[in-house]
Amino acid sequence: MNAHDSSTPAAPADAPVYTDILAAAARIAPHAHATPVLTSRALDELAGCRLHFKCENLQRGGAFKFRGACNAVFSLSDEDAARGIVTQSSGNHGGALALAARLRGARATVVAPHNTPKVKLAAIRAYGADVVFCEPGQASRDEVTAQVLARTGGVLVHPFNDPRVIAGQGTATLELMATAPGLDAVIAPVSGGGLLSGTAIAAQGADPAIAVYGAEPLGARDAHDSLAQGQRITGRVADTVCDGLRAELGTLTFPILRSRVREVLLVDDAQAIAAMRLIWERMKLVVEPSGAVPLAAVLAHRDAFANKSVGLIVSGGNVDLDLAAQWFAAKPS
Repeated sequence: MNAHDSSTPAAPADAPVYTDILAAAARIAPHAHATPVLTSRALDELAGCRLHFKCENLQRGGAFKFRGACNAVFSLSDEDAARGIVTQSSGNHGGALALAARLRGARATVVAPHNTPKVKLAAIRAYGADVVFCEPGQASRDEVTAQVLARTGGVLVHPFNDPRVIAGQGTATLELMATAPGLDAVIAPVSGGGLLSGTAIAAQGADPAIAVYGAEPLGARDAHDSLAQGQRITGRVADTVCDGLRAELGTLTFPILRSRVREVLLVDDAQAIAAMRLIWERMKLVVEPSGAVPLAAVLAHRDAFANKSVGLIVSGGNVDLDLAAQWFAAKPS
């Protein structure tokens, strides 16, 4: 799908704009890390292009999610914050929301699928949030979240279908483009679409000509198929080791992506694990499979990025080390 096609609809009126991302950057500056942008000559040679890794695995909470959660939580009025904050998450957003709520002095409740990785559940609880379990599908997440909101009277901060969250996520790309000017393209993982939406708005706000791509596992390809078919696909059950990429596009993020993203590139789990291993070995960085998907996409689509300067959002590093050992043993490089 080409975002520059004249038939592509505009983003919705409630979508954040570039100035919202600038405001979010100022709001979260006292709390969030300005993460490094790293390069690797060895990976450049493998990819046939110049790669710039925005290392959100080194963000507070171990993932980019802290940016959006922090912006949303600190956007709340004191009255709303006092009601308590509720979200749904497969892990990283839950931990980020719990940390942001603790910094704000608010209580937090996270609705999490029962198959959420233990390392991510431990982080959510360590930051002081309550956990309520649900089934992995989106319908169960929404149903249980509604029940928790009704029971607690809390305020919802959705993990991706929230303008404040999207604006916060876009601040990673603001930093990336300031550190690595002149990028030809930027690639971010896509799940619910909050990160990719914020990435696209920030990147094209700074440089309207830049190409924005999503990267998605084959076992959770609803974003790819939704953009290809021109309508949001829902109700699938994702099957991928990339546990951070199992959500489906939201009603807000889908039209943003339709209007701004050139293409969503697909990779299989083996390619994601191989890219994860490359980052561990060549860059000495601990990343989770979801965070390695952009590199996997470049390696799988070398011709599209040949000799270009490409920014990659390394979305997170919250990985179960026991699982990583199993993945590496099964899929040696």
